[in-house]
Amino acid sequence: QYLDRKSNNFILSLVVRKKTAGVSYLDLSTGTFRISESKDPGSVIDEAYRVAPSEILLPEAARNPADAPAYAPLVEAFSEKTITFIEEDAFAYTPCRDRLLEQFQTLSLEGFGCEHMKAGVGAAGALLKYVQETQKRHISHFTGIETYRLDNYLWIDNLSRRNLELETNLRSGTRKGTLLTVLDATVTAMGGRCLSHWMRYPLNRADLITQRLAAVEEALHNRDIRGDVRKSLGSVYDLERLGSKIAMGHANARDLLSLKQSFFELPGLIGLLRPLDSELFRADFAPDVLSGLADLIQAAIRDDAPAVLNEGGIIKTGYDETLDELIRISTDGKGWIAGMEAEERSATGIGSLKVGFNKVFGYYIEVPKTHSASVPPHYVRKQTLVNAERYITDKLKQYEDRILHAEERRSALEFELFDEIRRKVMRHHSEIQRAARFVATLDCLFALAEVAERNHYRRPEINTDGVLHIEEGRHPVVEKVLAGERFVPNTIRMDDTDSQVLIITGPNMAGKSTVLRQVALTVLMAHMGSFVPAEKAVIPLTDRIFTRVGALDNLSQGQSTFLVEMEETANILNNATERSLIIMDEIGRGTSTFDGLSIAWAVAEYLHDLRGRGVKTLFATHYHELTELANVKERVKNYHISVKEWNDQIIFLRKLAEGGTNRSYGIQVARLAGIPEPVVSRAKRILYDIENGHVNIATPAAVKCGKGGKRKRNDQLDLFQPPEKKILDDLRRVDISKMTPLDAMNLLNMLHEKARAIPAD
Repeated sequence: QYLDRKSNNFILSLVVRKKTAGVSYLDLSTGTFRISESKDPGSVIDEAYRVAPSEILLPEAARNPADAPAYAPLVEAFSEKTITFIEEDAFAYTPCRDRLLEQFQTLSLEGFGCEHMKAGVGAAGALLKYVQETQKRHISHFTGIETYRLDNYLWIDNLSRRNLELETNLRSGTRKGTLLTVLDATVTAMGGRCLSHWMRYPLNRADLITQRLAAVEEALHNRDIRGDVRKSLGSVYDLERLGSKIAMGHANARDLLSLKQSFFELPGLIGLLRPLDSELFRADFAPDVLSGLADLIQAAIRDDAPAVLNEGGIIKTGYDETLDELIRISTDGKGWIAGMEAEERSATGIGSLKVGFNKVFGYYIEVPKTHSASVPPHYVRKQTLVNAERYITDKLKQYEDRILHAEERRSALEFELFDEIRRKVMRHHSEIQRAARFVATLDCLFALAEVAERNHYRRPEINTDGVLHIEEGRHPVVEKVLAGERFVPNTIRMDDTDSQVLIITGPNMAGKSTVLRQVALTVLMAHMGSFVPAEKAVIPLTDRIFTRVGALDNLSQGQSTFLVEMEETANILNNATERSLIIMDEIGRGTSTFDGLSIAWAVAEYLHDLRGRGVKTLFATHYHELTELANVKERVKNYHISVKEWNDQIIFLRKLAEGGTNRSYGIQVARLAGIPEPVVSRAKRILYDIENGHVNIATPAAVKCGKGGKRKRNDQLDLFQPPEKKILDDLRRVDISKMTPLDAMNLLNMLHEKARAIPAD
């Protein structure tokens, strides 16, 4: 009851063996057990981020990262989590394999696809051993393990998941304002966990994505069926966790009643799906078996059964004859006493004889002293009162023994009968888990259809041609939180032949980052099998999404903003492929202007030329010089976020338009942010002086003069372009062969004016 109903509670095990890293994780509360391995230890560490475990199991060697550098990033990253170190031998392949075979009751692991995964089996076997030892029992509900490859899914590294705020809000650390919050219209706990899994593991096969999209579309177009299905799902309890509680012997009577209600609901739910065509709507479990279990629970368990198991009141009357007799004895004591009292009065002729009970002496027969002479010889005196004598008989003593122990015997028998029913249910654990997976998948598909209708999403088209075309796309989260403002949609088109790298310029607050993120989220949603916030979307099959959209100082590790930024950029450059999608926002701003521009330019070139094919990249920048890349790189295109100037103010139009811009509107944005007007006015004057070549980095506020009123020469590099360079740049761009005499005169006049504006040294 302390677990988040829509989140898994994983414990993860990781081991590195001969440059191969194995990873395994399980959720004791749901029965999920997965295994993988990779020759790239870094990707397995990223996988640990994606799993987001509550506890991590590592070999003892990892306790000292200096001696085991392969584990150092993981130990550092999860320093706030519980990390348990166990002996190295626990990860050895042979005993781990034997332990798994014993657990699954199989002769090999071939059927699970992990027989030859030395590191992976080591991680899984050590994890199983640890869980068995901590639980002090056999974990019977783990009857198999799911083997998966890391490259079978669209890969999004931990940093990108954080930047895109998929499941956690960067500011608050909660789910509010995340993509998961927008998409999660599930009505069951299983569906909520399944949707989170789909978001962490987006599909990377076109056929599987298309199958999911087709199922969502069918659910969307059949509104009446969707409503009935979602209503029916609301009556299904958390079969995964209920099944695991039963398998571990933790379930009470109310848990069985929840199972009964869920099992009775399943046949009707399956019936509602018959008109639909998708294979994903076909049950892969035996509903008759579960209905039989529901009938058993219905016949045995009282609807008002208590949560505790040792006080009786669990089993229905009529289920067991012996129990019925004990119930009759314990509940019909007054009737029995009245009957015996009448019987004894008739036998003795003493009309005032009474049969009673108290906690000190138990059951007794009370006779007034005036009738003492009529007391039968088999009455045994037990107590003398002022006006009466109390007696006991063998019959009354036997009844007393019987009734006083009936409650205790009843409670014990009820628990015994309940445990027998629980074991019968436990034998069908695998069937319950298959039903749980079916319900979870069903809930996800119908939830995505519901969200698509509510938010006017469209079905994306998946292609393998590298074309990305999002028409009138929107940010799924931002459009939901805008107050009093309409979200402005934008169209993006990218491909691998003409528009592969998009350089996007525009002022801060104009919406560059929103456009970048919404493209990444749209691609992710499509790979999940979700409809997307756009009028039309053609999405290329993508293997990885990388984002570099901001950096925080990691001062505790001695890392500056710029170092973090460069490390993130290096990760992208070293791991991106031609099928990846890259989001770069303001790279290079953590260092000096010229250094930053140079790095940004070189990175954009590298991504354009990556492995001779390039990679789709959205590159937002304030370095307007980067727009020149479109003149030298064939697959680079310039775009900008439009703004409108009015009375020295700017109005953000939020619209992406083709072509670059040569202004940042920084001073206008400063005014909007509340910078005092004197500062804004002074900044405008300084900018004017800089643009006319009167100020360099050594004299930011005014021209410094030496003796004789001449400006001091400063050997430090100008922050902005020297005015002489501007003239040279203008001359280099001139195509003399196409100039008319009039054009030449106009150009000469312009250059002359610029030259006159340069102060003489």
